[in-house]
Formats: sequence, structure tokens, C-alpha cells
Amino acid sequence: MRAKVAILASVLLISGAVSAEVCTTQSKMAAADRDALASRARQLAAMVQANDVSGLHAATAAEYAKDFGGLGDVVAGVAPKLKDGTLVVEQVYLLDASDLKHGADGSLPAAQFYCSLNQSPAEADFLIPGMGPGKYALAIVESENATSPWRLSFLMRQDQNQWDLAGFYPTTMWAAGHDGLWYWRQARTMAANNQHWNAWLYYLQAEDLLLPARFIQSTHLEKLRSERATVAPPALSEGVSVQAPLVVKAADGSEYHFTGLGVDDSLGKEKIDVTAHLKVDQIGDVAAANKRNAAAMSALVAAYPELRNAFHGVWIFAQAPGQNPFATEQPMSEIH
Repeated sequence: MRAKVAILASVLLISGAVSAEVCTTQSKMAAADRDALASRARQLAAMVQANDVSGLHAATAAEYAKDFGGLGDVVAGVAPKLKDGTLVVEQVYLLDASDLKHGADGSLPAAQFYCSLNQSPAEADFLIPGMGPGKYALAIVESENATSPWRLSFLMRQDQNQWDLAGFYPTTMWAAGHDGLWYWRQARTMAANNQHWNAWLYYLQAEDLLLPARFIQSTHLEKLRSERATVAPPALSEGVSVQAPLVVKAADGSEYHFTGLGVDDSLGKEKIDVTAHLKVDQIGDVAAANKRNAAAMSALVAAYPELRNAFHGVWIFAQAPGQNPFATEQPMSEIH
């Protein structure tokens, strides 16, 4: 499962027309700029590794430091995962948004950065709304030789010749002992063997492990998404949502409406789990909710039996309006 992200700058994917700002990749940077960014990124990553929340707070740009929010909880959760890991700066990008202008209503426009990679057709794109004028940088640091590899992405802004933290995005790079490329390869093999449900979910896991932050797009990830769309079973071709749920009918005639499907590695088992969000009118008492979740698991696996071999088990999140979700998990061996 992807770690919760502490977003200090309001960075989310949005749609709409934007103007392109200037991106400089590390291969095109002056050595001094590249070294300065890499050094600052290592400092920030070392603070995360040491669970140095006060140090990170002091290193944060003033307008974001006042909204520090839950960064401490996020860092406390990530720091143990980085123990004994070697911190390696993998990528740095200079993002020049100096010419950004406020809208007529005073709002800040979205900043779009197109970053060509090594003079090739490959490209990484960043779409960042709410970014004020200025010079920014993105640094991606990986923790190697750790118990479980992690990727730490830092958005930084230049203030008076120093780079201050403007956003922090930690993501795990492994799930059930494998990286994103492994899941991508497995998804292709599954698709070739007509296991389209397994393939579709493994593509989801691959993307989750390969994506540094939600505002980043790339030709690499677009290829993955295109493959996933191509192999999607007919029931998933238009997506699964509250408006268009996946309806599964059990042997006894009961219907279960699933509003979301995904994957999860929170139990740390030998295989990842399937996650399914179940729409219900009322959660009810614990005994009834447990029974309904178990029946929903059984119906889902009976409808798509290929799931049994590719996953450890199933999580069901029963969701009713105005109530907290009720979640249960069972391994495949206990789902009948």
C-alpha cells in the first residue's frame, strides 16, 4: 500500500489549459547546480531517515512550514523503513516558474513542466497547481540495501540562494518482495495467459511502485497504462466507481456492488492482497458486517477464480453513507 503523502505544497493532478514552464534535467545542468541540489536532497533524506522532524520543519519554506500538518506522523512511519539503507540521489530537475502570473482573480495558475530525457522521445511531465512564481527543483532519492526499498521525492524552492522544502512524497518501491518492473512483467505474462483480472490488478501494483508522486507523468508510465487498458476485462473497461459499480451475483442470488478495486501489501505476506470497496446501505452490527464481508469475498472469488493463485487474500471495505468503513481481510484458503 502506498504510504500516506504529506503534501506541503498543494500538488494534485488537475485538468485544464496551462502554460509550459522551463524544466532542466540533470544531464543539462551546470555541475554546480546539480551538486547543490543533490547535496540538499541528501540532507533532507538523512533527516527523514533519522526521524528529525524539527530539522525538516526548519528546512521548510516559511509559507508551508506554518501548515506543517501531519508531516511528523508520515516521517515517523517512513523512518524505520529506511534503517540501514544507503541514500542515493537518483534524479534532480530544475523547474523554473519565474514567469508565472497570477490570474485575473488573484489565483495561481497550474505550472506545467515538460522534461525531455537524454535527448530522446522519452519525457517526464509535472503538472503542479497553486505554485507561486519562483525557481523550484524536484529531487528523487532512493534508499538502497534497506529492509524494503523506498523512494523519497522532495519538491524544493529556492529562497535567498538556499533550497527550502516545499513538498515531500515518500513511496515504497517493493510489494511482497518485488519491484514495479517485476509486477509489470508478470502482468504481461498473465495477459498472455488470458488471466485478465490478475493482469489488470498487477498493472495497478506496478504503477503504484513506479510512480514517484501523483503529479508526475511520463512516457514510461503512459505505456503501462495503455497496456492495462488494453487487457482490461470488459467489466473493467469503463472503470469501477460509485456511479458505475462492478456488480457480482452470488450463488444464492445476492448482489454485491463494488465501487473500487485495488491491491494492498500492508500485511507483508508472500503475495499482495486484492482490495474491494463494497457499497452498503448500513454497516450494521459487527457480526452481521463480518458475515456480509465474508459473503462478498466468496462471491468475488467465485466470479473470478483466477484471483486465487495470484493473491494472498482479499480485503473488503464496506462503505455506507455517513459511517466509517468496515474492513476485513481473509486469505484465499479461508474464502469458500
